[in-house]
Amino acid sequence: MLGKVKYNRGSQVDLKVFRLDLHIHTVLSPCTELAEMTPRAIVRAALDRDLDMIAVCDHNSARNTSATRRSAEGTRLVVIPGIEVTSAEEVHILGLFPSDVAAEKVQEEIYARLLGMNDEDVFGYQVVVDEHDQVEDLDQRLLIGATTLQVEKVVRMIHEFEGYAVASHIDRQGFGIFSQLGFIPPGLGLDALEVSRQSDFDAARSRYPQCRDYSLITGSDAHFLDDIGSAVTLARMAEPTFEELGKALAGVDGREVLKGKTL
Repeated sequence: MLGKVKYNRGSQVDLKVFRLDLHIHTVLSPCTELAEMTPRAIVRAALDRDLDMIAVCDHNSARNTSATRRSAEGTRLVVIPGIEVTSAEEVHILGLFPSDVAAEKVQEEIYARLLGMNDEDVFGYQVVVDEHDQVEDLDQRLLIGATTLQVEKVVRMIHEFEGYAVASHIDRQGFGIFSQLGFIPPGLGLDALEVSRQSDFDAARSRYPQCRDYSLITGSDAHFLDDIGSAVTLARMAEPTFEELGKALAGVDGREVLKGKTL
């Protein structure tokens, strides 16, 4: 946590700058390092890198979000449940949710619209674990694949369950909204855009003029422990909570996203 400022609207509120990494994968995502990305290891790495808030966003599933949150209990780290949804157009959209229940409800909708089964020899294992890093299940769905949900439906579904919808790594050539669609559809209703650690906010706004209409964040998209915190969003909020995050993304009541910082 960084410096403190005072903001007064009716009553005085202490606003502080918090360090966020809102895009981290676990061993449920088949492209992660199997021996590394467990809940306890992720929490330790996040604390070691002085993060205040993280979001677990596995591909098309939220089955490891509650375990990671429970692993962080008793620490200062806040864990937001999330999912990285792959739309039918192969656009990645982060859904950030107020509760495990909300994330699991969205997961049910996604699971009903996934195609095929996982081939562990090709894509890797999709491991469900508990808060003690003990294996509970292997998910057999093709989580790495696309859903049949159009991007408009993905964003609408996230909002229906009171989540925030963020277009993932918009500057990347694969699975970014600009590379896949060429533009952000009018009225899509995204809450923010994520810039990858390979770029920065100014470069993204210059390259994609539509970025100027949205709050920008950055995240590590970590698939390995060493990557956690390699891209950090600095946000001014009263406390590291889901509700305060929403205010920062909307830029209201003095809350705001300040900048992204990469190692």
